[in-house]
Amino acid sequence: MQMTGSQIIIECLKEQGVDTVFGYPGGTILNIYDELYRHPEINHILTSHEQGASHAADGYARATGKVGVCMATSGPGATNLVTGIATAYMDSVPLVAITANVGKPLLGKDSFQEIDIAGVTMPITKHSTIVKDISELARVIRRAFVIAKSGRPGPVLVDVTKDVTALKYEYEYQEPETVERVSNTIWVSDLEKAAKLINGSKKPYIFVGGGAAISGAADEVRELAHKLNAPVCDSLMGKGVFDGRDELYTGMLGMHGTKTANLGVTKCDLLVVIGARFSDRVTGNTDKFAQNAKILQIDVDPAEINKNIIVDASVIGDVKEVLDRLLPMVEEQKAGEWIEKIMSMKQAYPLKHNQEVLTGPYIIEELYRVTKGEAIVVTDVGQHQMWAAQYYNYSRPGQLITSGGLGTMGYGLGAALGAKTGRPDQVVVNVAGDGCFRMNMNEIATAVRSNIPVIELVINNHVLGMVRQWQTLFYEHRYSNTILNDKVDFVKLAEAMGAVGIRVTKREEVGPALEKAIALNAPVVIDCQIDCDDKVFPMVPAGAPIEEVFDGDDLAKKE
Repeated sequence: MQMTGSQIIIECLKEQGVDTVFGYPGGTILNIYDELYRHPEINHILTSHEQGASHAADGYARATGKVGVCMATSGPGATNLVTGIATAYMDSVPLVAITANVGKPLLGKDSFQEIDIAGVTMPITKHSTIVKDISELARVIRRAFVIAKSGRPGPVLVDVTKDVTALKYEYEYQEPETVERVSNTIWVSDLEKAAKLINGSKKPYIFVGGGAAISGAADEVRELAHKLNAPVCDSLMGKGVFDGRDELYTGMLGMHGTKTANLGVTKCDLLVVIGARFSDRVTGNTDKFAQNAKILQIDVDPAEINKNIIVDASVIGDVKEVLDRLLPMVEEQKAGEWIEKIMSMKQAYPLKHNQEVLTGPYIIEELYRVTKGEAIVVTDVGQHQMWAAQYYNYSRPGQLITSGGLGTMGYGLGAALGAKTGRPDQVVVNVAGDGCFRMNMNEIATAVRSNIPVIELVINNHVLGMVRQWQTLFYEHRYSNTILNDKVDFVKLAEAMGAVGIRVTKREEVGPALEKAIALNAPVVIDCQIDCDDKVFPMVPAGAPIEEVFDGDDLAKKE
């Protein structure tokens, strides 16, 4: 059947099961939007900014496990997607970004709103390309979804010239290509070496990263941990793979990880790393990371093996597939002195915060209580992000949606819109700082316009909190451009955009505010006012070994 390029694009999206697209129209992409008008079966969410669209597609993908899709016009529309694409790339999120460019005869002539977006995004995508020949269009769109989902997932950008969106070509429906788990790289010799290391270990520790979440390996990780009676820690991206309520769970590892996790990994004799890439925020000083341990790394991406940390053994392949094959080879270990020592450390080094005043940790604890630990929690980046990681016990993969690798301020609200669109059955709360909220507050209008009932929980300390914390601890209190001492009223702002605004200034107001927000089932902004000098503890100084972790008590003793 003869179809225009725009029709082919929409039909290819339908082939892939796409039910939602986030985007913003403009001149070069008008043909595609005109065709989209004829297809109400595809829900289009018009965001307030293209960056919001890319973050929403990202949040949708993380919440549903599907490929997120966003669209934008050429020039500034396309470049506004870049931060969201980079965020997805760093956190291995499957996303397809479709942009339109000027007509083929106008390429390379500095035409109005022309930009080589395929070139711009080449370093931050798994693949990026421009389609200038309509005969290639359907193949490229279909291939984009395969690339986004396969192996280590990630974003793909497809740019289409405007003339291609208008020309006609033959289209024939195709079933989506099946994406298989990566298993051809799993060698028996690697599994045998891994099993030998595990069975010979007296003090094993398991470290879980985002790759375990992506592969759906929660059951296998739990089985391994309990078979070994081994303590478990996680990265920010690995939250929820291992139930935060499990007795073997010891918290997050790294710069703002627990004392137990950081000291335990330092003392273990084997570190089993499952789907994690040894980020600098996890390892601290790499020369002194897990010095007493042999390291076994399981990852789908061979490029991550020996990249940041030299390991003693590795198994390359889909994490779930690897663990399925490895578990029968692992001997059961009884609880002994090692796990008793770790449990005593958990008792000695609990997370603590001021119980007398309203604080970020208390707000997260109340969020956990009110939502019974079942909400999808999205965050922006900063102190509030770390509190959300520390004080909410995640019990399933994909329950915490946050920008880990890129650390994108302004990510949260757009991602929350995507997550709630994909999972309307879930309570979705974006935990934001006031600095981050200022970067994406325009998406409250999107929530209202599209009737997306997200809760924006702003932990408002009137400063750029994490930067101020560093300035306090390491820059002798020189607060250069981190004080947000203006008169912006977030409650009035929410009301001006058509949302509900609630202000919280006392501990006893947090729970009722959250309960009201959930009951309203509407876009709500809760402005929680806390002290400007609340800090995230524990903490490891940048570049220091993780065993140099300290908390507020340690700091007080030192001072």
